[in-house]
Amino acid sequence: MKRFLVVLLALMVVGFGFSEVKIQFWHAMGGWRIELIQGLVNDFMKANPDIKVEVQYVGSYEEILAKTVAALQAGTPPHVVQLNEISTKKMIDSGVIVPVEDMIKKDPSFDKKKLLPQVLNYYSIGGKLYSMPWNSSTPLLFYNKTMFKQAGLDPNKPPKTFSEVITYSRKLVKKDDKGNIIRTGITWPLYAWFFEQWMAEQNKLLVDNNNGRTGNPTKVLFNNEAGLKIMEFWNTLTKEGLMINTKKGDWTAARQLFISQTVGMIITSTSDVALLLSESQKQGFEIGAAYIPIPDGVQRAGVIIGGGSLWLIKQKNQAEVEAAWKLIKYLVDVEPQITWHKGTGYFPVRLDAKEKLEKEGYYKENPLHYIAIKQLLDTIPSYATMGAVVGAFPEIRSAIENAVEKMINGQLTPKQALEEAEKEANEAIKQYF
Repeated sequence: MKRFLVVLLALMVVGFGFSEVKIQFWHAMGGWRIELIQGLVNDFMKANPDIKVEVQYVGSYEEILAKTVAALQAGTPPHVVQLNEISTKKMIDSGVIVPVEDMIKKDPSFDKKKLLPQVLNYYSIGGKLYSMPWNSSTPLLFYNKTMFKQAGLDPNKPPKTFSEVITYSRKLVKKDDKGNIIRTGITWPLYAWFFEQWMAEQNKLLVDNNNGRTGNPTKVLFNNEAGLKIMEFWNTLTKEGLMINTKKGDWTAARQLFISQTVGMIITSTSDVALLLSESQKQGFEIGAAYIPIPDGVQRAGVIIGGGSLWLIKQKNQAEVEAAWKLIKYLVDVEPQITWHKGTGYFPVRLDAKEKLEKEGYYKENPLHYIAIKQLLDTIPSYATMGAVVGAFPEIRSAIENAVEKMINGQLTPKQALEEAEKEANEAIKQYF
């Protein structure tokens, strides 16, 4: 009898072992966020002991996309991948994903109407949600209130327009005895995302066919007065020494310029709220935040969603797809979203998470976090503010960044930079199809 029980117990253990589903989750969040994500996943596994999740920081969004393609070719694709917002069209066209809308239709426990409308609109094409919004952000203006006071500026009145940014920056400039600039006005990473935001703020499209939302885009639409305003603003700040430009996509360098008080203002992602707050306290200065400044003479239209979303990759084993869907649902549930929001600055993608924080008084105690989400909620829905959907998006961004780099180096005028970016971007769109 004892032997029978031992054998039965052994069989049960083996059986339980085989019932465990293993899935992979690839993400692009470095630094302190690696530990934060692992903590969220650990909580998920405690609640779902039959699911084992291998979490892996893979690198940049571009690296994740490349490694996902390689894994698919090798027949060992990850189950959940985090990609940036501009990968949307490419992933839809790839045929390797399970649209989350398909999972939602079979799962009454998930109500997509609880997602913030602006976030839902961005990742939905033709009313269908293809990936799950997760780390959503918008750009914000952060400024050094202490430095503002020293320069004779009102710390409670950040600049609202391009011309005000230039005026404020001139007052923030500080020189040494030899006339060298040791402190100046502003910085932001050399990244085309900001150009896109300022096009949207003017309610202007980036590409045709309603930003690619009512048909495949055939050309870019930024070589116009709206685009020229952005280029001239960028160029003026640079030529006057009022702005320090970084290398392409160097977010760390831009943050460090602000933290070290080499510049008085920075335009960066809302995901930097927690870090900049912490570092400003360490450095002994007061920080403020505001909506991004806009071109003079235009009505503010709003900002476009940035950050990334979670994609569900097709698998041979349906049990693995179901387990991956459970993980995605968990990561966008109320409490995980609140934890993620507080730990980073990425705003919660759920209305009920935002409402819970409001009731608890969190935003009264943390006004910088509230500004981040309020800017999005004040955005006027349109094809411009919904953002572009285009397969050649990475190449379009590269075209804009190349042109800006040449402009700030004195090789091109703002108008020439726009023309060159347009030509390079249109060629990329043509080659995509």
